[in-house]
Order: sequence, then C-alpha cells, then structure tokens
Amino acid sequence: MIYWIIVAFILDLLIGDPYNWPHPIKLIGNFITWFQQKFTQKKSDQENYRWGVLLWLITVFGSGLVTFLLLRLSFLLHPFIGIVCYIYLSYTTLATRSLSLEGKKVYQKLVYDSLANARKQVAMIVGRDTNELTKEEITKATIETIAENTSDGVIAPLLCLFLGGPTLAMMYKAVNTLDSMVGYVTPKYRAIGWFSAKMDDIWNFIPARLTWLYLLGATKILRLNTSNAWKVGKTDCRNHKSPNSGYPEAVVAGALGIQLGGTHLYHGVEIYKPTIGVSLRSAKPEDILTANKLLYATAILSLIVFSVIAGIINNYFL
Repeated sequence: MIYWIIVAFILDLLIGDPYNWPHPIKLIGNFITWFQQKFTQKKSDQENYRWGVLLWLITVFGSGLVTFLLLRLSFLLHPFIGIVCYIYLSYTTLATRSLSLEGKKVYQKLVYDSLANARKQVAMIVGRDTNELTKEEITKATIETIAENTSDGVIAPLLCLFLGGPTLAMMYKAVNTLDSMVGYVTPKYRAIGWFSAKMDDIWNFIPARLTWLYLLGATKILRLNTSNAWKVGKTDCRNHKSPNSGYPEAVVAGALGIQLGGTHLYHGVEIYKPTIGVSLRSAKPEDILTANKLLYATAILSLIVFSVIAGIINNYFL
C-alpha cells in the first residue's frame, strides 16, 4: 500500500484538483451546507451547539463509512478496480498542487493585474475580509494560507493515509472541511461550529508539529534562513489563536524574514491575532513563490520519511 500512496502523491503533484472532476471534498462541503440550511436556521445558540456536534459526527463518520464501503466494494469487484479506487481516493485527500496554484494565481494578480483583482483572488483562499487589504497584506495572507495548509492539506492527510489509508484520510478531510466552513468565532458560526473547531484542533495537533519539523528541513534544502526559521519557529509558534496554525506559519515567517499574523476582519467582525516573526523587511509578491517552494520541499520530504518508516515497520514488525 506504500506504493499506492506514492502514486496518489505523484498524481496530486501532476494534475492537482481539476474543477470539473468529481471530488469527495465537494460532496462533503455540499452536505455541510445542506445540513446548516435544513436544521440550524432560526435556532437558538443552545440548540445549535447540539446540532453542531451532530453535524460533526454525521459528516466525519459518514465520510469514513462511505469511503470504507467503496473500497470494500471495489476490491470485491476486482483487485485492480480496488487498487485504482484506493489510489484515486487517496489522491483526492492531498492538495499540494492545488494549494500552490492558488498561491500562484494571487501572485500573478499582484504582479500583472490590478489590486482589486488581487483582493478578489485572495478572497478565494482566505476567510478574512479582503476588500481593504493592501498589496503587502494580500501577500502575507497568501503566505499564511500556504503555510497553514502545508499542514492541513498535505502533511496531515498524508500521515492519515499511512496510518489508516483513504478511510482515515477522508475522515480527516471531513474534519478540516467542517472547520473551514463553520469553525469561526463570529456570531453566525460560534454555536454550530464550536465543536468542529475544537475537534480540528485535536486532529491537527500532531500534524502541525510534524510540519514544523519538516518545514525546518525544507528551509535547509532550499538554503533559506534556517537559523532564523528555527528561532522564530521556536519562540512564536504559539503566537496564534489556533493551537496549531502558528507552528508552520512561524517557521515560514522566520525563513522569509517577514512578520505574519495580526488582527483582521472575518465576516465583518474584527478578530485579534498576535503577530508571528520579526519584520526584517517588507513582504514581496515573490515571497509567495518561495512559500510554494517550501510547500513542495516539505511535502516530498515528508513522503520520503513516512515511506521509510512504514517500510521499516512492514518489514520488521508486521
């Protein structure tokens, strides 16, 4: 199965997530939206806390059950069909290429297009309000997204694939999708999304810290400022409202010599966030491309390490 995961990883690097392809994460997102519209409209906060727990349970365990049954059915039909299904489902949980492409789109708008269009483009990948962002703020927001999702979109699902195959990885993607859609502290989501946000923190605890380590290795491979990445990564990794997001963001901020974080508007509500890193210089659009290089180097490094560890376990302990 190690080889199947490697093939899925390579597929993700080659083709990413074409918009017109069927994708399980889109189905998960559609279900979350339907559930909110059907059961949480015009309910009290107390009721929505309970509905939020139910939403999480149905979405996460339902995603795992459907994935498990699809795999079982496909292998019963034919081993080759089962392998193809395994690889495809694994591939859909990874987001290295799609994340880098979204970052590159923002970079292109900043460099070759207007500030207004750059604001619209970055709004596609961040939860904060973007209407008043400056060029540097757009750059920082994009880098933060790439850094955070190096953990959420690559390292975490990859770890789940090696631990529990597509079933566990799809459950993780459901956890992460719930957090991205309803895990806000704004009045609209604080009740329905409270449980999803807390569970996302738990599921990402280990992946975020592994990402911190792999990112440090990637800074060395790319010959960036590893010493500053280590310093900022160690001192500022907890300078975030999330117990996990600060870990990858701190390393990237240190490697680039810029400051990330800070207070921003989310759905019209000002949310305080501490700053991460010391500003040695202003952030430039080109830093987005460097963040993408860190993303790829970290993803490949983690795949190698996970594969070696899995191979050792399979050969000597199973």
